[in-house]
Amino acid sequence: MCKQRIALAAAMTTAAASAATGVIAETDAWTLLEQIEIKEIVTDTSYEVRKTFPAQMSTLGEGIKISGYAVPMYPGEKIKDLILVSDMGLCPLCGNSGHGANLQITLAEPIEILDESQRIELVGDLTPVTDPETWQAAILKNARIVTR
Repeated sequence: MCKQRIALAAAMTTAAASAATGVIAETDAWTLLEQIEIKEIVTDTSYEVRKTFPAQMSTLGEGIKISGYAVPMYPGEKIKDLILVSDMGLCPLCGNSGHGANLQITLAEPIEILDESQRIELVGDLTPVTDPETWQAAILKNARIVTR
């Protein structure tokens, strides 16, 4: 019982600190993304993807900090859209069916160079994707790269 109270207190302290600074810690961001529940409903005449978002996503989605490895979504000289993964070993683009969460990033300002082998840290607004025809559940909009 004591260990449970300590764990609960630690979680509440982390959440309070995040709320006070206005920025969610990166580990909390990936945890938040992994808490999104997705259910695919297929019938003879319809297809639907139902998503259930954690309550914190609506209250803590602005100014979220997250880090990982990014690759450009589209070729070109200016890079504005990225796909971010927490760990290259869990990359959905690498053919591994057991991949972890990934996140589409839309940068506030385009960049010209991105080193895909380096971990980057970003801050932006985590926005749910409610489209019932896609498994995509969230996008980080208005993002800026903090470190690379």
